[in-house]
Amino acid sequence: MTDDNLLRGINVYLIGMMGAGKTTIGGLLAKHLTYRFVDTDDAIAKVMGDKPITQIFAESGETEFRRLESAVLAEVCAFTKLVVSTGGGIILQRQNWGYLRHGLVVWLDVPVELLYTRLAEDTTRPLLQDVDPQGKLRSLLKQRQPLYSQADLRIVTQGEETPEEIAMRVIEQIPSVIKADVARN
Repeated sequence: MTDDNLLRGINVYLIGMMGAGKTTIGGLLAKHLTYRFVDTDDAIAKVMGDKPITQIFAESGETEFRRLESAVLAEVCAFTKLVVSTGGGIILQRQNWGYLRHGLVVWLDVPVELLYTRLAEDTTRPLLQDVDPQGKLRSLLKQRQPLYSQADLRIVTQGEETPEEIAMRVIEQIPSVIKADVARN
């Protein structure tokens, strides 16, 4: 289901909170677009000798993790025809928006309650190692929402759709985003 003329080879960057489905949906989008798929967290782990993200956070701290995240994004944006699943906090660094803007930015917007349900048993999320993980998710979303809202495309999901259906919804909405972008320039 590729449409090379539609995207002109530009990368698609998925942003949103942890648990939004960026990796799952990103893999499906890549398949449908005949693009390659990159998960920035996986790339960071690889750069760090295959250390888990939780270990990188524990040993180096969030500041160093964010630096690595920016470095990986800088490398990734040099390529074309990629679907890139980003970490939930990638939008916090202003310089990262310079990289993201080289492609189509898609925000997977999922309610906190659904994120919490998906992540309740997940011990691999360093920022959720909190006495009130749902409150932490709510706080993170409140902080990040103005940044996420700068995406080119917002896909709101409530949990009723399959990842495949969400991926298809993204693909269906790409033409309107591309058309609007061409009109602006």
